[in-house]
Amino acid sequence: MTHDHDPVLRPTPAQTAAALAPPPGRIGGDLVVETLAGLGATTVFGLPGQHALGMFDALRRSSLRYVGLRTENSAGFAADAYGRITGEAAPLLLSTGPGALMSLAALQEAAAASAPVLAVGSQVPVAGLGGGRHGYLHELRDQQASFRDIVKSVHTVRAASQIPSAIAAAWQSALSAPHGPVWVEIPQDVLLAETILPQVTAPDATPGPLPPRPELTAVAADLLTHARRPVIVAGGGVVRSDASGKLRALAEKLDAPVVTTFGGKGAFPWDHPLSLRSWLEDRHTTDYLESADVLLVVGSGLGELSSNYHTFAPRGRVVQIEADLGKLESNHPGIGIHADARPALQALLETVGERRDPAAAASVRAVLDAVRARIDAQDLTLEQQVLAAVREALPDDAPGFWDMTILAYWAWSAFDARRPNTMHSAQGAGGLGYAFPAALGAAAADPTRPVLAVSGDGGAMYGLAELATARQYGLPVTWLIVDDGGYGVLREYMTDAFGAATGTELARPDFVALAESFGVPAVRTSPETLAGDLAAALADPGPSVVVLPAVLKMFAPTHL
Repeated sequence: MTHDHDPVLRPTPAQTAAALAPPPGRIGGDLVVETLAGLGATTVFGLPGQHALGMFDALRRSSLRYVGLRTENSAGFAADAYGRITGEAAPLLLSTGPGALMSLAALQEAAAASAPVLAVGSQVPVAGLGGGRHGYLHELRDQQASFRDIVKSVHTVRAASQIPSAIAAAWQSALSAPHGPVWVEIPQDVLLAETILPQVTAPDATPGPLPPRPELTAVAADLLTHARRPVIVAGGGVVRSDASGKLRALAEKLDAPVVTTFGGKGAFPWDHPLSLRSWLEDRHTTDYLESADVLLVVGSGLGELSSNYHTFAPRGRVVQIEADLGKLESNHPGIGIHADARPALQALLETVGERRDPAAAASVRAVLDAVRARIDAQDLTLEQQVLAAVREALPDDAPGFWDMTILAYWAWSAFDARRPNTMHSAQGAGGLGYAFPAALGAAAADPTRPVLAVSGDGGAMYGLAELATARQYGLPVTWLIVDDGGYGVLREYMTDAFGAATGTELARPDFVALAESFGVPAVRTSPETLAGDLAAALADPGPSVVVLPAVLKMFAPTHL
């Protein structure tokens, strides 16, 4: 049914003229890159492959900038970081079969961290869809099935005319709250076939808002206003929705202490009198959260790490604001508000009453003092020295990307991320090899400021080939490699559990000589000289490597 007030999108005279006279020599791949450009993309990541060549040939006729990495997994991590830094959907161009499957670990991290990645992969020719009949190279019986368990949505194209709409729908899906990766696959012959379709102009793929239901925010506001001990848990959703300012305003209006999850680092000022910081793997913090009579959880599912390994058992009322419907009340019952963090916090700001609690700041100091005493009772001077050196060297607005390594485990709890959206790690899915290629993606998003990557030697071995990428594009990434001779985290886990470690000790290259062989400046440092060496590397344009030989220890767990 149509109505007189329904909007009609009429082409401009220029659009009409262009549509009636498309340039010659275009193929299906051109429709891909034209649609991406029309949606606002400026940079694409990926690797070429036999079935995907139609897309890559079309890049020659496009204004899109291509950043090519050396493995599909690294390209996925780079796109993930680009999406986190910009808040835009990051296109990732992939080939069929092995090339596509190599991206799965990266897309799992993007899904866990709600990073908007638009993966466009090729497929065997249309005649081979369904699998097994023609024996095409790279053929899978059901390629999209491998992605369906990971991505937000899957979009399959069978004709050139479907390309613009499929990519626009995927774009909208990736950027709808909660953000996440999506998958589009297009057969090889569709990408290569000549097309007489007009050039794609800007399609409308604006994601809709996700506001809270007013009756739920009214109840939540009343609970918070009359709470005796309100506490706020701020997760990654606060950072992704750019709501840190609203979070601070609400906390100050309520005199409510705030703890940030590892994904929410930087959402609340570290040295604020109401800041409990991020000591979530500490029983003192867990006890304090359990004592709250109203706990407001914003942009977090209270998963394994945020709940101190599921030992957290709240005694008061829980109010959870979460854009991912699957995470709403998934771990703790309460008042579940399905909404993006920013409009939900704004609604609460407008409806809560002001409350004053002179004891709130003192209770925060007591918790932090207890945490400090526990850490000081352990022999962990070296670890704190190294983390402090990194903080000293890294500019406040420079983003850092951390691999699954002992120093990152420290950083989750103890690192002061002084700006929102500046600390990122692979703690969503927990795969190795994230830091360096992700940092390259962040540098591609904003090459005006330095970017830090932090890896152990085990994680670094996943991404050594990307030193060539860093050099080729001149990306300002400094890679700190903490060389402890193996998989340090697993070494500690196995030694604690079994009394000995197996499979954790590694032969390594000379990382300094290896980096220099790629034309990347490198230096070997020490805990005493780390701050200066790291600061100098970050200040120099282009890529660099700093290698720190050191065996670090984790602080003792307190969830048992």
